[in-house]
Amino acid sequence: MTESTTGRRAKLTGLCESIPKADSKNALLDLIDQALGVAAPEGDPVTLESLGKRYREQVDDAGNLYDRVDRVATRGISDVWVGDTSVLAQDAVSAAARAVLQLTEAFQGGARALTVLADAVKDAQKQDGDGRTKLNDARSRLGGRDGFFDDMHEDDGEENDRLTARFIAADGVDLMHKAAVAADDAARAAARDLNKWAAEARAGKLKTDDLTAVDRLMLADTSNVGGDPELNEILTANDLERAGQRMESLPPGERARMERLLADAATPQERAYLMKALAAGYSVKEVEEFGGKIHGRDEEWLREHLAPVTTNSGTGQERQTYGDENWSQDGATCVPSSTVTARAMVDPVYALELTGGPDGTDDSPDAFRERLTDEQMRMHEEGDGSNEGWLWDRKPAGMDSEGQVEISDKELSPHTGDSYESQDMDGADDRRDVLTDIEKSVAEGKPVPINVEGKDENGDWVGHGMMIVGQEGNMLQVYNPWGTTTWVSEEDFVKGDLSAASDDRFDNVNRVYIEQD
Repeated sequence: MTESTTGRRAKLTGLCESIPKADSKNALLDLIDQALGVAAPEGDPVTLESLGKRYREQVDDAGNLYDRVDRVATRGISDVWVGDTSVLAQDAVSAAARAVLQLTEAFQGGARALTVLADAVKDAQKQDGDGRTKLNDARSRLGGRDGFFDDMHEDDGEENDRLTARFIAADGVDLMHKAAVAADDAARAAARDLNKWAAEARAGKLKTDDLTAVDRLMLADTSNVGGDPELNEILTANDLERAGQRMESLPPGERARMERLLADAATPQERAYLMKALAAGYSVKEVEEFGGKIHGRDEEWLREHLAPVTTNSGTGQERQTYGDENWSQDGATCVPSSTVTARAMVDPVYALELTGGPDGTDDSPDAFRERLTDEQMRMHEEGDGSNEGWLWDRKPAGMDSEGQVEISDKELSPHTGDSYESQDMDGADDRRDVLTDIEKSVAEGKPVPINVEGKDENGDWVGHGMMIVGQEGNMLQVYNPWGTTTWVSEEDFVKGDLSAASDDRFDNVNRVYIEQD
């Protein structure tokens, strides 16, 4: 099996520490051999540069297409309906302009990511080669291994040779380590960016012949009001893919009912939420019932009742509210509370049950708060959470990782298609290794549960559950069930310090719940 980039990096980190301390010729020879046995940075810079060039060649064509579409959008066209779901032609052209602009940005971003990776791999391979040359030089200076008795005594000349070789070897392994770090970081950055651009190719993910290209384009383009459109798209990449699969699998009669439901929707947002409900796994009959509750509601009502998280910025912290209530936990229910909000993000039928009750109209903030607390307690029991206090006054006191996996699989998996496994994070290397999987998952619209831990002011252990729900560039968006979302850097995540999203007690990310390849 090919050694991971994280594994190479970790081995060389250890050798950078042990080679300068080698106190015998044979020990130094063994460590040099271990260093030379670590695989060199992989990758073909020529192939990567060629791929980057192919992406760049598409940018001009995409730019010309954008200019043509944008001219039509700017001039405006008459109010005519197009597509099977009755989309205004002007809206469709505007959506097409935005889609072509995203396409241009994707080609530019992909070309840049591949070019940067090619340069990084080329430089790393050279640096690694220079390090190996030094290690081989050090090895040749040492000569053959000492016998048992030879190793027991070292004269001044032998000691000088060993120290000289050790100095050269330390320099060599340091070069190899720097090369491994640079290659690893570059590969992860490229994977992050390419996964993000792939997730942004949104309309193409809704693969169904039952909707026209215009319909697919408009559904992929629709965002909630009240925030940055690109950070508040209603249908995630995963939603679009699952919705297309569901449409294709429906019997003809149910497919026709779904198409009629979409055509009768009053706004693009209403239409998108109907498709999101289908993507979440509901039957056409259930989507029709949901549609009856939201039909004719304006865009602000839909956002407030169906979107637990609204994002206005790619930096800082934002409070997530419903009226004057927060999407926040009651008591020590951080794990179930995070899961409740995550499910509401991927399941609009469930979100409306929380904000509007059974018929969607019992929507006072007080009623929402009561239902939210009830759901947190239900999931706490479902995950066999622990309790404390007197028998007549038992209160939640947390949940273990087994319970978190159980409620994630029961409450999230049916609506995202993912399954969840507990991954212990024993240090920065583990967090770095899982980061690409996290970023790919959230870029597709699938939240990732995490645990953080630390010590309180008395030195006692404390733990907390949160949810990674978004990604932009090198930033992760973390939902804290205290009622906030916060953008934190990849670097802070790798260090384990998510205190910016919580408080100073929590300085170690100790567990991530995700299915890792």
